[in-house]
This record gives sequence, structure tokens and C-alpha cells, in this order.
Amino acid sequence: MPITAPIRFVAVVVAYNREELLRECLDALAAQTVPLAGLVVVDNASADASFDVASSHPVGADVLRLTRNAGGAGGFAVGMARAFEAHRPDWIWILDDDTIPTETALAELDAVVRADSGRPELALVASRVVWTTGQDHPMNTPRRKPFLGKRERAAAAALGVLPVRSASFVSSLVRADAVRRSGMPIAEYFLWNDDFEFSAKLLRRRRGVFAPGSVVLHKTRLLGSTDNDPGERFYLEVRNKVWLFRRSRALAGWEKPIYVGASLLRWGRTFRRSSDRKLLRDCLRRGLRDGFRSSPRPNATVLADAGVPAALLARVDAMPAKRGRE
Repeated sequence: MPITAPIRFVAVVVAYNREELLRECLDALAAQTVPLAGLVVVDNASADASFDVASSHPVGADVLRLTRNAGGAGGFAVGMARAFEAHRPDWIWILDDDTIPTETALAELDAVVRADSGRPELALVASRVVWTTGQDHPMNTPRRKPFLGKRERAAAAALGVLPVRSASFVSSLVRADAVRRSGMPIAEYFLWNDDFEFSAKLLRRRRGVFAPGSVVLHKTRLLGSTDNDPGERFYLEVRNKVWLFRRSRALAGWEKPIYVGASLLRWGRTFRRSSDRKLLRDCLRRGLRDGFRSSPRPNATVLADAGVPAALLARVDAMPAKRGRE
């Protein structure tokens, strides 16, 4: 039976040195046809006026300013913790500061959540992400779920959605109680694979879908995918991917060889397209070394010097009580 009661949607936006885009993002959130029950903005120690833009905007955001850049992973961990602490969310809408949702973006996500009630647990609904030309943005294409059962395939077809195995932090709606059981983003990932680890972990034994009717604009400087020439950031891609395969609960054992193979192919494309292969080789060497020799530290440890309010540090490491069942 479809949901008819009000749903508390709380948005979390992480901002860093993009004040004009942040203003556009907040304007768009204020214009949603389905109103938000709360909005948390985490400013990652921006050097521009991002904090002032968020604090003074009429949308009425709950704004946290960190004392250093904690990356997307740390910012979203803090923002979600704040949402749980102060805003009682049913669902959390995750967005970057350069993401501009269309007026009906949340309404379309809401429609899927309501229509899907009563079917096997839905934990994530991802928007269609487009670039400034209207093309689908390759950086934010959700990974389709392989080996679908008949029931899940039929449920998705009835709603006009596609089942997915993971999604990006650019406009994903996640069920709050599922996040409590699955766990927060891992702050030490900083960026790269943080959204993959978080969403794949969330969907390990739950359902996620791509809702093409919910459209957001991702105003990146260039249209490109993650296998474009990344420069020094390739270190994080390698280290975090090794951490994910070795330490995370995101993937089942049978899935890991598939994703390892896909990663190796992507790294090969990255090297072929690179203008500085010497740098990439160094990043690969260091990333493999650190990925195998270390593990991500607890979020509270990583964020202890980032100016996170003390009350939130206990929440940023929220993990399921029974890890083995997730």
C-alpha cells in the first residue's frame, strides 16, 4: 500500500570554495515542490564566502563550519550525523554544492518512495544527473545491479525505475534507518570511492533504484568520467579501492573479483589517457603500498581536529550492531 503520511526529507550539502554554485544549489532546494523538513550544510573550511552564503540564505540551513577540509567523505559523515542529531530524518537527500536540482527533483524521489511501500526494503533512490548540455553525466551514473531476480525486476518495471548496486553522492536519497544499521561514509577516504563504498554497503542486502524522472544538474567544469586524467588524486583512487576490497563490508565475496577486474580495466584507460604517466605510476605504487599496509581509522579519530562539535563525534562512527548480517 502506498505511503500517505508525511515523510521527513532532510537534505545534506557539503560545500567547499564554490560560493556562487552553493547559492544556486540552495536557491533550488528552497524552490522544491516537496518541502524539506531540514537542511544541513557542512562548509569544509572554505576560503571564500561559502559559509556566509549558507548562513544568510533564506532557506534557513543548519550550517556547520569545519576548521579544515575533511573532503566529501568527512563532510557527509558530519552532515548526516547532524541530521540524525537535530532533524529526525526519515530520508536523507545527499547533494554536492555544485548540484542544482530541478524543482521537481525531490517530488520525483518522493513518488518512488511512496509507490514502493510494502515491497522488499528500499534504501536508496538516485536521481538522473545531467551536465550543462543536458547530457547524462558519466561521473555520476549509478552502477546497475547484476543478476536480478524476477520479483525485483518486475517491481522496478512497474515503477519505471532501474535497480542499482551503488550510486554517487550527487543526489541520492537514502533511508535514515538503513544508514543507522549500515554505517556512515568513511571519513579517511576523503574523496574517491567514498560514495561507492557507502552506497554499496547500504545496498548489500537492500534495494536501490535509479529514478530517471528526478533530474539534477551537476555543474562540473568539464564533462568527464572518473577514468579521465586524475593527476595526484589517482593515489586516493588506488588506496581507497584497495581498502574497499580488503576491509569494507560493501561487497560480497563473489562480487569482489568482478569489481577488481573492472577497476583494473579503468586504471588501464586512465594510464592510456594520461599526460603524466610517471605521476600515475608513483600514485599507483603509493596507493597499493598504503592500501595494503593500513586501514581506515575511525571517523571520530580522523575528524577530531576538524572542528566538529563534540556531541557529533560520537555519531560519526555509527555502525550496525551485527556487522556480519549486513
